Amino acid sequence: MSDTTVTASLVRVGCCQVSVTVGDTLGNRARVRAAIEAAADAGARIIVLPELANSGYLFADLAELRAVAEPATGPSVREWEQLAQERDLVIVVGFAEAGDDGLIYNSAVLVDKTGRRAVYRKAHLWDREKDNLFTAGSAAPPVVETPWGRIGVAICYDLEFPEWVRSAALDGTELLCCPVNWPLYPRPAGERPSEIVKVQANAAVNRMFIAVADRTGPERGQHWLGGSVVVDADGFPLTHITLGDETMLLADIDLAEARAKGISARNDVHADRRPSLYSRVTDS
Repeated sequence: MSDTTVTASLVRVGCCQVSVTVGDTLGNRARVRAAIEAAADAGARIIVLPELANSGYLFADLAELRAVAEPATGPSVREWEQLAQERDLVIVVGFAEAGDDGLIYNSAVLVDKTGRRAVYRKAHLWDREKDNLFTAGSAAPPVVETPWGRIGVAICYDLEFPEWVRSAALDGTELLCCPVNWPLYPRPAGERPSEIVKVQANAAVNRMFIAVADRTGPERGQHWLGGSVVVDADGFPLTHITLGDETMLLADIDLAEARAKGISARNDVHADRRPSLYSRVTDS
């Protein structure tokens, strides 16, 4: 974590659910820029956008992916840095990263008015991401001090692993920002998508806020859930769940609420942990 001093905890978060087109880097960059500017105009200071927002998701092969991947110093990240500086924002966006090692990563960058603060590489790859496309990251979720509190970053399928989310919480995360591309799957009538239920559970058991930015727009026959949501530290959604459409969700949150881990007069979700009993989980 950096040494930036936290001076306030009240902040408006914006999750921008945008349509992304595979391979259309210039168009995607323009759509992301417009979404960031609209969220900033609406008062958001922390803005989250989808996974692989610069590139799209369903690549035919590694060559197609490599053609649109960018280094963390590339034009997309530089534009987001400029927007963060001009508008005094914290922006978290997913992008296809061309690593210095020649490998391609499913990454997310966190930028603020000082520049690029963190790049996180998705640790848990989903389905076709493993088909000689992306390389899994090996570093823990970064936790960055901002003027409003400590922000962590995870990507999509990472949220399926409670140990991973808990590690971010134990490192001090108060708001976990998650770019995602959630595929649309059938579910029983009237049921909330399980992806959102898992976000609520992760937020509640860790007493931290989670902001998820999903995508929309069909891509090569795949439709997306469009399940962007902001969840509070008790696990309750703070935004109306509007599935499928391009939208911008705004929530006013107080990150100080995530610094208190007590859930009753005698219970604390961190202090009550008994790690010595969990070796079957942590060592397997």
